[in-house]
Amino acid sequence: MTHTGHRVRRQGRDVVFDAILYSICAVLLLIILYPLWFIVIASFSDPSAVAGGHVWVWPVGFTLDGYDELLKQPKVWLGYRNTIAYTVAGTLIGLAVNIPAAYALSRKDLWGRKGLMGLYVFTMFFSGGLIPIFLTVQQAGLYNTFWVLVLPFSVSAYNIIVARTFFETSLPPDLWDAAQIDGCGNLRFFFTMALPLSKAVISVIALWTAVGQWNSYFNALIYIRDENLYPLQLIMRNILITNQNFAALGTGEAAMIAMRRANLVRYAMIIIATVPIMCVYPFIQKYFDQGVMIGAVKG
Repeated sequence: MTHTGHRVRRQGRDVVFDAILYSICAVLLLIILYPLWFIVIASFSDPSAVAGGHVWVWPVGFTLDGYDELLKQPKVWLGYRNTIAYTVAGTLIGLAVNIPAAYALSRKDLWGRKGLMGLYVFTMFFSGGLIPIFLTVQQAGLYNTFWVLVLPFSVSAYNIIVARTFFETSLPPDLWDAAQIDGCGNLRFFFTMALPLSKAVISVIALWTAVGQWNSYFNALIYIRDENLYPLQLIMRNILITNQNFAALGTGEAAMIAMRRANLVRYAMIIIATVPIMCVYPFIQKYFDQGVMIGAVKG
């Protein structure tokens, strides 16, 4: 009886603890998700209702004017095309240079491995600066070309360190020893064993690279002058600045209307610029916590 009563009291405490824990998680989830939800509903709401603070949970005065104003501009579609091309090319090249480098640095038989790793780490804290990088890009003939947003910044020391750590901890030495007995060399082992067993880290690195490439606008601002090569983020920035300047030039009621319309375009701009890359995440998320090494080595 005493044991049963103790168990009941303990279960009661567990229920209270679970209730508090779920309440805290619900509040944190609301804090994170509500700003995103507000941007969505504000992009479909009347600008006056948003400015007046009447939009809280659902759109008020449903309108598609913000999306219509953006999508009817040819530069937006041009920016989409360029950004997709930059993202695909940048992700593939980033994987092609970072993953092999990480695997090579994970091999204990690589001569000078610690020194090379030190050089990679050094670049995470120190840089040559904007002017030397600009001069290097210009002398390499990449300035104002498609490849300037893809090649010069494809190497990421952080991604290499993450992938190297994965290779060191997730590829058992026994697997390499067994492959050597069968006459497998480093290059063949990398393509036939290491890569197939590394889908998780490859997917994570690909997602990080793609998101960084999709959201990048500063490099385009510095190294590109041809508007036909502008990525979507830079085109969106120019549209936003134009609308804000137009609103600032007005006076009275006209200026207020122009400012509200500029805010509506801003909300629509955020949705248009972020939804495509967010749609990619569900297809990669399954690899994040997947145990890719289960069953790789037996006995």
